[in-house]
Amino acid sequence: MTEIWFLAILAAILTYGTRVAGHLVLSRFEHVPPRVEAALDAVPPAMLITIVTPVFVDGGWTERLVIVAAGLLSLRLSVLASVTAGCVAMATLRHVGL
Repeated sequence: MTEIWFLAILAAILTYGTRVAGHLVLSRFEHVPPRVEAALDAVPPAMLITIVTPVFVDGGWTERLVIVAAGLLSLRLSVLASVTAGCVAMATLRHVGL
């Protein structure tokens, strides 16, 4: 149990450290180059794809259905709204037993 707390605290420190380091590096620039800004704008969708792809490949039909539905929702809604809808839908379907 102690190891779990240690790992959780270490992960939190590393996450916070990377966020602070990124902010410090970007604050040194007067103007962020367009290529860097484009790369930073692409990070959230890339992270979502990294999380979703293994579930889509190894999951069942329920997971695939929810991922496709959330993807279609993301064409009209924000990323946060579509991810929230997908999480609620998956939790509901699992609660029902599907």
